Amino acid sequence: MIRLLITLFAVAIFSSGCSIQELVLAEETELAVATTSVEEALLLDVGIVEFDAQIPERNRPEKTGIYDGIRLAEAKYIPYHLKTTMQSAGHWGAVRVIPSEDAFTDVIVRGAIERSDGEYIEIEISVSDASGLHWFTRSYETQTGLTSYSKRRDRRRDPYQKVFNDFANDLQQYVAAMPPQQLQRMRQISELKFFRDMSSVSYSGHLASDEDGILSVVRLPAENDPSVMRMRQIRERDRLVVDTLNEHYANFYYGIAIPYRNWRKNARAETVKFRQEKRSAKIQALVGVVVLAGSTQINTNSSSRNTNNINRALQYQGISRGMNTVFGALKRNRDAGLHLDAIAELSESFGNEAAPMVVNVEGQERRLTGTAEAQFESWRQLLREIYEADTGFSQAVEVGAPARAPEPTG
Repeated sequence: MIRLLITLFAVAIFSSGCSIQELVLAEETELAVATTSVEEALLLDVGIVEFDAQIPERNRPEKTGIYDGIRLAEAKYIPYHLKTTMQSAGHWGAVRVIPSEDAFTDVIVRGAIERSDGEYIEIEISVSDASGLHWFTRSYETQTGLTSYSKRRDRRRDPYQKVFNDFANDLQQYVAAMPPQQLQRMRQISELKFFRDMSSVSYSGHLASDEDGILSVVRLPAENDPSVMRMRQIRERDRLVVDTLNEHYANFYYGIAIPYRNWRKNARAETVKFRQEKRSAKIQALVGVVVLAGSTQINTNSSSRNTNNINRALQYQGISRGMNTVFGALKRNRDAGLHLDAIAELSESFGNEAAPMVVNVEGQERRLTGTAEAQFESWRQLLREIYEADTGFSQAVEVGAPARAPEPTG
C-alpha cells in the first residue's frame, strides 16, 4: 500500500507540474504559377465579392468564438489577399475585389467564412461565370502550426496561405479544361451585360436567358458601330473606378495587417493554451481523486504505534495532496476561461468606411462617400446619368485615388 501511495504521489507531482504540449506542422500547397504567356484575349477578369462574415444572430462571442469586429474585417481582408495570390499566379486578366456583382466581370467568386480563429481557417467558396453558370462550390481549410507566425517565416505567405493556393490552383485547373471559344464567349457576355445595363433599349436583344437564367449571346454588335466604341470607353471609366475602390481595399488590407496578424497569433496561442489547460486539468483532477481514494484506504489501526503514526501521516499527506490536486484542477479550468477573455479583449472593431472618392467628369466634381459598396452604387447611378445626358465623355474621367498605407515591416 505504501509503495502504491508513493507511486501515486509521483504521478500527481508530475501531472501537476507538466501540461500537455502540442506540436502542429502546418500543411503547405505550392501555388501553380504560369510558365508561358497566355493570349490576352483568353485571359479572364475575376471579381471577388466581399465575403459573407457568417456572424450568427444574437452572437455571443464567449460561446461562438466569433468577434464581430474581427470577422467583418476578415470579410474584406481575406478577399483582398486572395486577389493578390491569384494575381501572382499569372493566369488571369484583372483580378479585383468588387463591392457588388453589379461590377460586371467574366468570373465571379463568392465566399463565406465558416471558421477563423488564428489556429483554424475554413472558408466555402463558390464560382460562377458572367452567364450565370455555376462552376463549383468547395470548402477549403487548414490548421496553422507553431511556426506559422514566426518572425523568420516568409512574410509573403499568410498563415492561411494553403487555402488561398488551393483555391487558386483549383480555379486555374477548371479554366484550363475549357475550350478557347468558351472563354471568348464568356468575355463577350460580360461586355454585353455592361452595355445592356447602360442602355437596355439598345442592347437587351443581344442576350437571351434560358429557363434556368443562364445567358447566351444572340448576336454581337458590329465592331465598327460608333456606339460600341463609346460603350467601351464608358466601361473603361467604370473599370477605373473599380480599380480605385481596390485602392481603398488595399488601404484597409495593409492598414490592419499588423494588428490582425497579432490578433491571430495571440488568439491561436490562447486557444492552444486553453485546450492544453483543459486536458491537463482533467488528468490532474483524475489523479487527485485516485490519490484521495487511495489515501483513505491506508490502515491506521496497526498494533504498532510507530506504524500507525507513519500510516496516519501518509494518509493525511495523501488526502491533503489529493484535495490540493483537485482544487488545482478547478483553478486551471478557471484560468482556461481567462484565456478566452484575453481573446475577447484583443478583438477590437476595425473601421469599415472607405475613404471618400472624388470623381471629376466633364469638369464637374462629385464626391462619393460611405462604404465601398455605397460609393460604387453612387458611381453607377452617376454613370447612367452621364450616358443619358449623352455627354460622350469628351473629357477624361479623373478619379482621386487614396494614398496607400505603407506595407508592414514588422
